[in-house]
Amino acid sequence: MLKREISRWDLVLLLVNSTIGAGIFGLPSQIFNLSGFYSLPALFLCALIVLVLVLVFAEVASRFSKTGGPYLYILTAFGKIPAFIIGWLILITRVSTYAALINLMVTYLGYFNEVLVTPPFKISIIMGITAIFTWVNYLGVRNSTLLSNFLAIAKILPLLVFVVVGFFFINPELIEFSQSPPPLPDFAASVLILIFAFTGFEAVLVGTGEIKEPRRNIPFALIVSLSFVAVFYALIQYVSIGTLPGLAFSEKPITEAAYLFMGPVGATIITLGAIVSIGGTLNAVMLIGSRLPFALSEEKQFPKFFSYLHPENRTPIYSLFIFTAVTVIASITGSFIYAVSISVISKILIFLLVCAAMIKLRKKDTGTPRYFKLKYGYFFAFTGILASLALLLSSGISEFLDVIITVAAGLSLFGLYKYLSAKRKPS
Repeated sequence: MLKREISRWDLVLLLVNSTIGAGIFGLPSQIFNLSGFYSLPALFLCALIVLVLVLVFAEVASRFSKTGGPYLYILTAFGKIPAFIIGWLILITRVSTYAALINLMVTYLGYFNEVLVTPPFKISIIMGITAIFTWVNYLGVRNSTLLSNFLAIAKILPLLVFVVVGFFFINPELIEFSQSPPPLPDFAASVLILIFAFTGFEAVLVGTGEIKEPRRNIPFALIVSLSFVAVFYALIQYVSIGTLPGLAFSEKPITEAAYLFMGPVGATIITLGAIVSIGGTLNAVMLIGSRLPFALSEEKQFPKFFSYLHPENRTPIYSLFIFTAVTVIASITGSFIYAVSISVISKILIFLLVCAAMIKLRKKDTGTPRYFKLKYGYFFAFTGILASLALLLSSGISEFLDVIITVAAGLSLFGLYKYLSAKRKPS
């Protein structure tokens, strides 16, 4: 059995770590370019949409105490094949996310010395950093959680300095309250970008088997972390608008704004913050990515050795080591980077199916519920389904094709595994 070492506030910080990633350092200019000052209302509208999804997840997640998260919810509600597809997509996106982020971390390290981005140094850095995260996770979930807590606080502090100091340098002329609203398609596009800046919580729930009192702590942590991230994003956006005249065209808006009102020291602090932020997300990806094969193995959809636990640390070590090996290969060769494009569709499918699962699971209820039961739950579930369908319709054809290819590959491997397993059974 896995150790339940993740407390309520550990979970809050883990959710913050998974949500606030490297994207925040380019987000202010992306949404300002589309919606101008109305990027702030877009942010709060997005937070309301994500709140609907988070509340649905809070109820559904509080029904479960095993490792698996959305994979397990969909398995219980809809059966093995839909669950495998979702589990496979989450796993592939964990690999591709890790590969993309660790390459981005090396790019940020190149700010201090360009030699670090040359192939020999780049490969050494990728292998060294991955080895550290693997070792920490090997030692047990408590060590991984402590590192996550440290990195979450360390990533928040530079951004907090940016917000606090930046407030004293806001130029009122840059805050255009009278600006005319942007075209509806541009406003909708900025909301769509923001929705994915708020996600990551769905993957963290894979680790439910290591969370203390999940029925109580998951709903609390989901709501608290979302509230914090929404307010924090709004403050960062407001300071960026008020301090950086060319915000719409900036590639590194937070770094450039910090340089304007804090000089080179400010730019260095933000760059270090970006590196730490990426590190926090990488650790979270490693933790969750190593638990997914374990969960699939527990349900006999992956080979049995993936569920083997270290006798003392209670870590799924074979699952961890194989995930590490695949991510290192993907990070160095770039062979899985293309799969980043499927993360958008994957997230939407998870949202859609979990909202549908809530309706299905409620219909199975008998007696007094022993979970966090959401008031007006059916309204939230149907609203989440409609929002998910709208997001699917706004996605690109190429992303759908990538998802179909990835799912086909996963189902082929699943079919091969089942065939070989059946052949090994005595007749």
